[in-house]
Amino acid sequence: MTSALIAIIVLWGFIFIYAVMATMDFGAGFWSMIYINREQTNATSVANRYLSPTWEVTNVFIVAIVVGLFSFFPGAAFTLGTVLLIPGSIILLLLSIRSSFLVFSHYAKTYEKILTYVSGISGFLIPAFLICVLPITHGGYIDLIDGTNKLNLASVFTSPHVYSFIGFAISSTLFLSSLLLADYSKVSNEFESYKIYRRDALITGPISLLMGVFIMLTMRSEASWLYDNMMNVKGWLIGSVIMFLLTFVALWIPSTRGLGMPRLAVITTIIQYFLASYAYGKSHLPYIVYSDVTIHSGFTDPSAFKAVFITYIVGFAILFPGFFYFWKLFMKDRDYLKKKIYK
Repeated sequence: MTSALIAIIVLWGFIFIYAVMATMDFGAGFWSMIYINREQTNATSVANRYLSPTWEVTNVFIVAIVVGLFSFFPGAAFTLGTVLLIPGSIILLLLSIRSSFLVFSHYAKTYEKILTYVSGISGFLIPAFLICVLPITHGGYIDLIDGTNKLNLASVFTSPHVYSFIGFAISSTLFLSSLLLADYSKVSNEFESYKIYRRDALITGPISLLMGVFIMLTMRSEASWLYDNMMNVKGWLIGSVIMFLLTFVALWIPSTRGLGMPRLAVITTIIQYFLASYAYGKSHLPYIVYSDVTIHSGFTDPSAFKAVFITYIVGFAILFPGFFYFWKLFMKDRDYLKKKIYK
């Protein structure tokens, strides 16, 4: 295994962890906004109890992604930084606004509902903009003008392929977050909220699967090279669909605390997205940006890679036990689980 391949695996691992955690985080903000005026349920309170501590942890991984990209693949970082200047700036602006309002929500109690709406709307838009990076790397959206790569925004925003990814990002955000909030509601003994979030998962799950199918259909015409590669690893995609079906089985399994086993559903769903992301990542190789930048052409100096790689190992060896302890407290601390946060 080459150093470049190890580096891209590490970077893709960061992206996958961030994608799962961030979609749950953004979706929690959206559901909090949707149910804010439902006085008969604690759905917003449950979403806010989940959202309150997790958004800070989630941001650790987006920093790791950016630092990893610039450290491991400076050539790719230059191209992506040039091409994604406008969409990247929009993403950073939305993240800054959302983070600022989440901080202010702990102090400005008078504006709590406004802050909830800002968090919900930005949490809906950020995944849509973030995922646009993926189809842009498939080729066909970048023009070479006076020796400089420039993003053709007209091509991006008129492409069915791009919109299929946007639809997938939004539906997956709502699906993953509703699943986790269903599990969190059940752990918190908020059974009315559990029924609501379980219902939301049953609705948004099939939509996310349909959007995944739409991605493949549009990919066939707009990025045939990637479609052909994914057909060569279709066993992983079939496995992903099987895990999706198991998720729905888990939501219908009778248990002593009501219909469904949401913890099992969360696990099978994460496996589902892992299998699909592996198929996508493997098929995308060796290109980072088709067909200009590969993992080899954009790779850093081998000695620099070793130093950065060792730093990452040491850093995350320190951080991961803390993340695990945080998650254990977060999901099992009875005082926090029953804490009432504004509706």
